[in-house]
Amino acid sequence: MKMEKTADATQDTSRAPNQQRQRSSEAPLSHRDNQDSARTKIDQDSARNMPTQDSRVPVTVLTGFLGSGKTTLLNHILTASHGKKLAVIENEFGDVGIDDALLAKNTKMQAEEEIIEMMNGCICCTVRSDLIEVLKKLQKRVSSGKLHLDGIVIETTGLADPAPVAQTFFVDDDVKAFARLDGIVTMIDAKHIEAHLDVEKPEGAENEAVEQVAFADRLLLNKVDLVSEADLERVEARLKAINKFAPLQRCTQATVSVDSVLDIRGFDLKRTLEMDPEFLNTDNEHEHDTTVTSMSIVQPGDLDLDQVQAWMGDLLQNRGEEIYRMKGVLAIAHSDQKFVYQGVHMIFSGNFEGSWQPGEARQSKLVFIGKNLDDGIKVAFEACLASPENIEKKRKALRFPIGTRVKCKVGGGRNAWADGEVVAHLYRDEFMPPGVVAPYQCKIKDGNLIYVPEDVDTLVKKAD
Repeated sequence: MKMEKTADATQDTSRAPNQQRQRSSEAPLSHRDNQDSARTKIDQDSARNMPTQDSRVPVTVLTGFLGSGKTTLLNHILTASHGKKLAVIENEFGDVGIDDALLAKNTKMQAEEEIIEMMNGCICCTVRSDLIEVLKKLQKRVSSGKLHLDGIVIETTGLADPAPVAQTFFVDDDVKAFARLDGIVTMIDAKHIEAHLDVEKPEGAENEAVEQVAFADRLLLNKVDLVSEADLERVEARLKAINKFAPLQRCTQATVSVDSVLDIRGFDLKRTLEMDPEFLNTDNEHEHDTTVTSMSIVQPGDLDLDQVQAWMGDLLQNRGEEIYRMKGVLAIAHSDQKFVYQGVHMIFSGNFEGSWQPGEARQSKLVFIGKNLDDGIKVAFEACLASPENIEKKRKALRFPIGTRVKCKVGGGRNAWADGEVVAHLYRDEFMPPGVVAPYQCKIKDGNLIYVPEDVDTLVKKAD
């Protein structure tokens, strides 16, 4: 009884080539200007030869709007056989981290040197200084010989503007000497990207989805299996109108070659400055849309699977359009495994995976990002606890007391129904799927014991 994926129910940057800093309007092209032009050409030639000269650690910035598939791609990178020693810097928008739990098992599969640093807050503004400190710590470990790195991957929150993150590698001298920005890889949710591109933001706030596309060096159009070919062609045209330089690749479940993400040498500072002359201006601040907030829940104890499914179904049905992203790790009663889920608007997927370790506190962690998030979500979630009070409410809500004569659905055709008697409420045995508790155990006429998975007339009804 696992929760499956359900669905209820620009500007064309035709940038002026070789745009330079504005000169005095009357000043003729001087010898100094010629020297600058020559120097620019030399710098470009040096850049072409950089692969054999630049020993700095390459950094991939992995960005994309909420729910586009960034963590899925990162898991793919961590489990692929590429032989690289990677440091992973993972950023969450809310105050409860979920992705660290999702990535932890795959990190252990790689070399011991791999690192996950969690930073809560938006990496492009409130914790940018933390990013610099993390990079400097890595630099010290590499310089001391304690750590070898072939690359660094920074996964930003889905609400991050990648420009300030990229700026970090050009404005801090220590960071600039240690690491080079290799490329900005933007994940695109093929099903929802158009809605996010079209959102009208409050005055002064940036549309992060547009910025993420505009600054990309690679565009990965993910979830192409959820939309038609006509939709894909329309989406691709919109993306290319915003960014005609970045190669675009279609994918499903973020399955791409690691070579198309790591060490691509895709970032071009000159082209970036042509698009955004203020790119290196550290005084500019990124302003978020304040109507988009995050909510987190940390709940000790086990949850009742039936109640979780009912709660989640109601949430998707009535609040799905307002919830940009949700993800969590749940402790379900009668399961030794964690239930891991994630959702984007009304699309949801989840499954049991990864065991609770001895001594590990059984608690549920949930994060929501969206609009109009209120305490009603938390209050409704509390009803999912497998507490004695909630279990007793569930028992009292059953239609048939123990001893009631009933008819049970046991098959198809003429012998579809069998006479029986309710012998137990809220029944479970070791052979049932994780978390599943049947409302009834019944003894049918031939003496066999069966369980009824749902308290509905199509499966069990009162005998005539």
